[in-house]
Amino acid sequence: MLYSPLIMSILEVLIYTVSMLLIVAFVTVAERKTMASMQRRLGPNIIGYYGLLQAFADALKLLLKEYISPTQANIFLFFLGPVVTLIFSLLGYSVIPYGPGLAISDFNLGILYLLAVSSLSTYGILLAGWSANSKYAFLGSLRSTAQLISYELILSSAILLVVLLTGSLSLTVNVEVQRAVWFILPLLPIFIIFFIGSIAETNRAPFDLAEAESELVSGFMTEHAAVIFVFFFLAEYASIVLICILISILFLGGYLFSPLNSFIISVIHLFSF
Repeated sequence: MLYSPLIMSILEVLIYTVSMLLIVAFVTVAERKTMASMQRRLGPNIIGYYGLLQAFADALKLLLKEYISPTQANIFLFFLGPVVTLIFSLLGYSVIPYGPGLAISDFNLGILYLLAVSSLSTYGILLAGWSANSKYAFLGSLRSTAQLISYELILSSAILLVVLLTGSLSLTVNVEVQRAVWFILPLLPIFIIFFIGSIAETNRAPFDLAEAESELVSGFMTEHAAVIFVFFFLAEYASIVLICILISILFLGGYLFSPLNSFIISVIHLFSF
């Protein structure tokens, strides 16, 4: 009985992490289908119904792929970089409130915690690019780091304006304050700036210069392959989902007006009578 709180905490983290990884997997499929539609292609449509299981096929291929590392690379830092980036990308989800009390850790400095964690993930990119002992990977890591730091200042400034309205660094308080009106209405210019900065922060087109596709390389991930490439891949899309959730919390009322929350409130009111 003494270990039951510890076991419950471990189960919560496991369920949370697996759910996030599944969401990230299907986001990759959604992006590939969207890009295919824009380019008048079919996209993934073989594995599973309408190609929905394509992400699992890609993950299996990368897990079974033979790993090749540069002979002159710093192997320890070469492996540590992707792990650091993935860990700090997933740590940001621990303070996200999906409903009243539905968060792993709902403390008063949630916004400050998110800013700190997102900043630390930059070190993984630097380590990966430098330790590969490749000029393409090193230049890619410098480009990516410069872009992340530059647009992070824009995101931080926009978030500070929201904090001035709420008077709190808590994400839950930020959501509850928007019961009267969403912040996107009084802060529409700030929302547009934040949205553009979010696209740059997640390396989406047209801000995907860090990958240097014109040079036919993958930026800081040029020398990475197989399993450790999966870490970078998951970290990138986990950051995309996290920034989308953050936009919803800061400007679109968060969980207040979600269909699931409305259904739960309706059921509670029904049984209260």
